[in-house]
Amino acid sequence: MIIKGVFAILLFYVIGIGASQLIGGVIPGSVCGMLLLFAALCLGIVKPDNVRIVARALTQNMAVLFVPAGVGIMAQYDLIAQNWVGILTITIVCTLLVLLSTGGIAQYINNHFKNNNTNNGK
Repeated sequence: MIIKGVFAILLFYVIGIGASQLIGGVIPGSVCGMLLLFAALCLGIVKPDNVRIVARALTQNMAVLFVPAGVGIMAQYDLIAQNWVGILTITIVCTLLVLLSTGGIAQYINNHFKNNNTNNGK
């Protein structure tokens, strides 16, 4: 069961990398692979029981998967130290844009469905 799960996850990862290269690398290969695996699970091509054990092990140990990113950031410490004001500004502006756009979309959807429910009740 574990071998099937590892094989399925790695297979979709490799397929995702290939798909990413076909579309010019706009979407990372790992994301393409994850979307393809999700589609395969939804369509019943891959059985959830086949990947459940491996997926659970990966998600429970996700902190370990962030170590290379942390090391990469620390390797560029001098560059980050020189540009920390710009990085902080961009981070704050982008966070505010995401919060405002998400809130606006949520309000629009909430009001839209609220208006449809009151109109349907008449």
